[in-house]
Amino acid sequence: MKQTSLLVVCITSVALFSCVSSSKHKKIVGDLEQQLSEQRTQNQDLQTTVGSLEEKLLATTKDKGQLRTSLDEMKKAMEEMKQRQQEQKKRLDEFKDLTRRFKRLTDAGTLSVKIVDGKMVVSLGSDLLFAPGSARLSKDGISAVKEVTQQLVSLPSKRYQIEGHTDTVPINTQVFPSNWELASARSLSVMKTMIDSGMPSERVSAASYGEFQSVQANDTPEGRAANRRVEIVIVPDLSSLPGYEELQSYAQ
Repeated sequence: MKQTSLLVVCITSVALFSCVSSSKHKKIVGDLEQQLSEQRTQNQDLQTTVGSLEEKLLATTKDKGQLRTSLDEMKKAMEEMKQRQQEQKKRLDEFKDLTRRFKRLTDAGTLSVKIVDGKMVVSLGSDLLFAPGSARLSKDGISAVKEVTQQLVSLPSKRYQIEGHTDTVPINTQVFPSNWELASARSLSVMKTMIDSGMPSERVSAASYGEFQSVQANDTPEGRAANRRVEIVIVPDLSSLPGYEELQSYAQ
């Protein structure tokens, strides 16, 4: 009996131990599964957070890039504006200087200094320079061109285009078949006299506009007289303008 009782106790003890061990095992497994589930949830939440942060970072980086681009463009625009202002001031100073240089001739009515299409122009009436229908400079014309040349040659690095203009009264001679030829011959005559007076040849050129760039109507003697003129145009230096270097790179 004692052996049987001992056996029963042992079996019971083993059974109880087995039950306790199984219960604990299940609980541990359950706890682990719960923890794993919680970790998976946390993982998903973390991945979501990381994704959101990446999107925000990307958006922030993009915004910063856009801001940097806008800032760079603004700085470039401000620099170009500053350069334009400096160029405008420079041109204004040059115009004032040109007006001062030719004050005597302007006061005498020999010439006028003006701005045409953004270019500085010294305009001389053809009636002072030439006889009607002629391209040979008169004595007074030679004197005026020489005095003008003395002032223009002293302006450093400036180039000039001499432009001939006529009124609309037609001409048809053996020497000048039309106003084109007359205006061309007059501009060449002024150009050659300027070169003879000390202007370097590489700084001057000649052009003819004939009757096609009138400054006044040709229906009055005064209007026709104003249209008969030779203009000495100061060729603008485009290299000082903003964007010139970029423009040059496209041309190469």
